Amino acid sequence: MPEKVLIVPACKRGQGGGHLSRSLLLLKALQPKGFDTYLWIPEELKDDFILRFKEFFKTVNRLQILSRRDELEGHDWKFIVFDRFRTSPKEFAQWCPIDRRSAPFIGIDEGGPCRNRFDFLIDLLPAIPRHKPNISAPGLLPLPKSRRSAYSRGDEPLRVLISFGAEDAAGLGIIAARRLALNASFLITPSSLPDITLVAPIPPEKPIPGVRVMARIPHLMEHLAEYDLFITHYGLGAFEAVYARLPVLLLHPTRYHKKLAKNSGFCTLTGPNIYFINHEPARTSTNSRKTKIYDIVDRTADIARKYGLEVDQNEDISSFIAGLAPHSPNECPACARHREAWRLTASPAIARFPEETYRRCRHCGIIYLARLRPPPFEYGREYFFDQYKKQYGKTYLEDFPNLLELARKRLTHIINHEPHEPSLTRGKRSLLDIGCAYGPFLVAASEAGFAPQGLEPCEDAARYVSGELGFPCRQGFFPQALEGPFDVVTLWYVIEHFKEPGKTLREIHGLLKEGGILALSTPSFSGISGRKSLKNFLKKSPADHWTVWNSGACKKILKQQGFRLCKIVITGHHPERFPLLGRFVEARSAASGKEGLLYHLLLLISRLFRLGDGFEAYAVKLSTKK
Repeated sequence: MPEKVLIVPACKRGQGGGHLSRSLLLLKALQPKGFDTYLWIPEELKDDFILRFKEFFKTVNRLQILSRRDELEGHDWKFIVFDRFRTSPKEFAQWCPIDRRSAPFIGIDEGGPCRNRFDFLIDLLPAIPRHKPNISAPGLLPLPKSRRSAYSRGDEPLRVLISFGAEDAAGLGIIAARRLALNASFLITPSSLPDITLVAPIPPEKPIPGVRVMARIPHLMEHLAEYDLFITHYGLGAFEAVYARLPVLLLHPTRYHKKLAKNSGFCTLTGPNIYFINHEPARTSTNSRKTKIYDIVDRTADIARKYGLEVDQNEDISSFIAGLAPHSPNECPACARHREAWRLTASPAIARFPEETYRRCRHCGIIYLARLRPPPFEYGREYFFDQYKKQYGKTYLEDFPNLLELARKRLTHIINHEPHEPSLTRGKRSLLDIGCAYGPFLVAASEAGFAPQGLEPCEDAARYVSGELGFPCRQGFFPQALEGPFDVVTLWYVIEHFKEPGKTLREIHGLLKEGGILALSTPSFSGISGRKSLKNFLKKSPADHWTVWNSGACKKILKQQGFRLCKIVITGHHPERFPLLGRFVEARSAASGKEGLLYHLLLLISRLFRLGDGFEAYAVKLSTKK
């Protein structure tokens, strides 16, 4: 069955035509890529919409328009794309109850107050938003196939095109044409006026000398290369022209458009300071404030370099979206708190990166991850050799003695929290190590009198444990058909790899004997690195870590899943990661290879204030899960 995608465009008159046209092109482009595409047009706007775009519909193989809320139910959407310009809280609230299952909301050029509630944000037009997007990529815009070979610098009378999109309610096209044609500071050599072509929905009341008013031009962006200068406002057309190597001059309908243009580096049409001349005059104080054609050319070329528009386009937004396989939970994966019920009041995204969006559950406090694509990890031999060595300076097996010593320390905490029964009546205690890798903890557990067995997804590691170490070890992912119950279940830096850790803990609860021990370790965002910069901490978090914990969140989640937390051990103390002073510790260590007084002082502070970047949790299964 083809995967279903719903596209929600800005379709009201007065909102411009760029977002709507782009949505229609996206719908059309996704169909041959194997998607079953739908368009959401409210019932009260449907008739006007069909009338406006009846010619376009003839080019679409299958146009499926949904107009009522009941028509949205029962679809298993892969994702829902919003290209609405600004989504109000009221509109956003109407979408939240939709039976969307795990389908994420993808906002394109979203500028409304709910911007940071979207699962993923893609800015095709560079913006200056309060909340940063996952991706800012003008190179993904639908761009013209026809491009100029080089920029014109005025060797002939300029051919000027003025267009303000599908709608020009403010009449900016006429204003720009009058200013250019009649302003005394507008000079052209030779003395003839330029060929100014105006594309506007409203013709001027009186003819403007040198200006030709045209009707709408189909596929206007493919005609941009025929001109020498393009006058428009900040939007899709401006970047289409940049890619076509057509110099761009902007006129601003709002202050926000002016800010956007300044942020991107465009030249602006203001007052009498427009000075076009074929041959570049000397730069003197008398004309230093005037805008010249070569200035516009240089600024446009700079914009092309800045946003990667000087090279040929090899991927557009339809190809990009077609390659996505997003995962964004619609409930907290640890405590199962439904986002649909509290989406508008819950904490929004706390960090965004090109492939990732992080949120924090307000109920349990855990941070969880949404991804545009699956993480690029496979748990094979290279995971424990090449990647491990890159991070720690040695392979996993080279680090085995240190890992074995660490395992022995962890076992002391487990033994201290076991039920106090005579060992002779109990025999060997059963222990399952989930994600046992190459088995250092199994070796330590066997030394301490346990009967250990492992579960490991890496085939090479599982073979090593069973073949070289002689311990039972299943190869695969948890859960498996394991023969329980167990006295102890451990997960050392494993729980963060599960997409649904709450479900994993419930399954472990069922495998443990009454009073059995659960022990786990995981990174903590409450350590010195997370406190120093949570955004940088999350940016460095491995791509396959679906959740990020701290001790407070761990206590709540374990209690919910039927465990009593007995002990937290803070680990991962790194004095070199302290702000300001940490760099002196790192510099001394690099120079002398020794730890100085400052190192030990910061280490003491880290331990006293529990600022380690990881923790271990030891819990007991309760008789009745609460």
